[in-house]
Amino acid sequence: MGGKYSKMDPMEVPIPGIQQLLDQDCGLRSFEYEIRKRYAVFLDWVDGINEKEGGYEKFTRGYEEYGIHVKPDGSIVAKEWAPGAEAMYLTGAFNNWNRTEFPYQKLDFGKWSLNLPPNTDGTPMIPHLTEVKVVIKDKSGNLIDRLSPWAPYVVQPPKAEGYVYRQIMYNPTERYQFKHQRPKKPQSLRIYECHVGIASDEPKVATYDEFTDNVLPRIKKLGYSAIQVMAIMEHAYYASFGYQVTSFFAASSRYGTPDQLKRLIDTAHSMGLTVLLDVVHSHASKNVLDGLNQWDGTGAGYFHDGPKGEHPLWDSRLFNYSEHEVLRFLLSNLRWYMEEYQFDGFRFDGVTSMLYQSRGMGHGFSGDYNEYFGMNSDTDSLVYLMLANDMLHKLYPEVITIAEDVSGMPALCRPVSEGGGGFDYRLAMAIPDKWIEILKKCKDEDWNIGNLIHTLTNRRWQEKAIAYCESHDQALVGDKTIAFWLMDKDMYTHMSTLSDPNPVVDRGMALHKMIRLLTLGLGGEGYLNFIGNEFGHPEWLDFPRQGNNDSYHYARRQFSLADNDLLKYKFLAGFDGAMLNLESKHGWLHKDSGYVSWKHEADKVIVFERGGLVFVFNFHPTQSFPDYKIGVEVPGKYKIALDSDSSEFGGFNRLDRNVEFFTNPDGFANRRNSLMVYIPSRAAFVLVKQD
Repeated sequence: MGGKYSKMDPMEVPIPGIQQLLDQDCGLRSFEYEIRKRYAVFLDWVDGINEKEGGYEKFTRGYEEYGIHVKPDGSIVAKEWAPGAEAMYLTGAFNNWNRTEFPYQKLDFGKWSLNLPPNTDGTPMIPHLTEVKVVIKDKSGNLIDRLSPWAPYVVQPPKAEGYVYRQIMYNPTERYQFKHQRPKKPQSLRIYECHVGIASDEPKVATYDEFTDNVLPRIKKLGYSAIQVMAIMEHAYYASFGYQVTSFFAASSRYGTPDQLKRLIDTAHSMGLTVLLDVVHSHASKNVLDGLNQWDGTGAGYFHDGPKGEHPLWDSRLFNYSEHEVLRFLLSNLRWYMEEYQFDGFRFDGVTSMLYQSRGMGHGFSGDYNEYFGMNSDTDSLVYLMLANDMLHKLYPEVITIAEDVSGMPALCRPVSEGGGGFDYRLAMAIPDKWIEILKKCKDEDWNIGNLIHTLTNRRWQEKAIAYCESHDQALVGDKTIAFWLMDKDMYTHMSTLSDPNPVVDRGMALHKMIRLLTLGLGGEGYLNFIGNEFGHPEWLDFPRQGNNDSYHYARRQFSLADNDLLKYKFLAGFDGAMLNLESKHGWLHKDSGYVSWKHEADKVIVFERGGLVFVFNFHPTQSFPDYKIGVEVPGKYKIALDSDSSEFGGFNRLDRNVEFFTNPDGFANRRNSLMVYIPSRAAFVLVKQD
């Protein structure tokens, strides 16, 4: 998009907060020219939206204009953008599938509209829950059936009738009314990443209602402040985990109706839980009959035509973010989920793929700033993300946006007004990779403590990160969860509280707790856990597909394991709740980044302070340390607030929770004071100063 700002000398493009950005990171000064060039494109889009569309407020409500809508008088209006179509019709059960009876009128700029009067009794011509299709006449004269890109409700037909999704008119006489306001944005973001369909012990697709009634209370009790819901945007292929979206405005019907999803979100809000949507705007499914691909009979439209519009690794289509109507579609999609469903924010999937022409493939990203700028950067995609964040934060000041970016793009999580990407957080994706690398390749005595601490603390200053040990990526078949890396087959034979002691399980239980606490304590300004991993779910995740005979055996979460008093999973779940509630009480995630005073390679001991607490870890497999000297900054009396070795959490109870620790005024490890503590092997504890 050309405009006055793109025609200016980039160094004259006004960015209100760029000086703050450059002062914060002097390394960006060499790239100020490109930052200003990007911002010029962003300003041109904002100008165009303001001048031609009435600003963000109107432009991002495309869902009120496009698609099929019933008016108060019973009439029906429909509008679509299909620049490659020669003609367009609406058909369905309402007209006995006459494919050319109701033609759309052609408008300017590739748009089409249709008006259907009400029946003589004032009812809509298309009844609630009846099927409809949009018929496109392509340039070869063929009539092809399509689903509206703006369809809010699509359903999968019975298997006997094929696999192509059906667009269903959703116009209930009574719609769900939200009863609870959105909670305030949490200062400490403790995210429970979840998937509705697998949230059941039973081998089936669980429902919105089951999740609402059975899983939300668990999440609240554990101490999470937010849920991040995956696979909501409709996807024809269940095993894609929701990442091959076919209908962007339709909440997946395999779990229930739109109103049932609204009840889920409303109930979460009643519990004080923030609800984030895992949104996929980085690419789209290649499905033609029930997806957005070749919607208007051409390879273009919403996507780039030719190789630029294909993602070779994901076998999917790539959006043309330089197209005005594509931006209307995607920005309206975000607004739809904020307004219609009352989501509180988004985790943007595949951001690394969007930021670079290479889609991030085969790129290790060493941290050299030249990798983030220049010819490989994708300005159109980055500007779309800037527009999305600018719009969301202006219309919804309490919104939360998270970028799934492994590259470490500088300023991605700084405000758009500084020339940044505008995200609130990015996922600290190096941390789970580091844990898996250690567990897969290193003996306990060979753990590199310094390298581990570097990975946990190596994040951009004043750009917030979400730390996690494992997410859905590590749970998928082909990989292993941390619990499985630690205990593997022994989980099937020695997780009973009545079974004989087992060194593999003893080690696994101890390290599972320590790994989570260290990550929560030091790894970021937010924390994330994938559903089931809080209690060490014993099996990977594998959706029903042809390769496993459509089995649901691994597409479920066995919460009954954590509820069984005779199994050790309860200890891991209990520890999860204890550490999250400790964070909730003291709020270290939003207070400071932590100060690591001690990282001893031989002893395998780590000590750090954060949020007024002192965290002590001993990863040594066999050596315990009596009278171990540690540094603390603030003098006074300390007590143990959390102990991974407590019998309450399946440990060996080697620490006395009633002991009081008094500081000595002799400094140690660059701290002004010191303490003498006992640190058992494979144990961690947190000290809290007593007022």
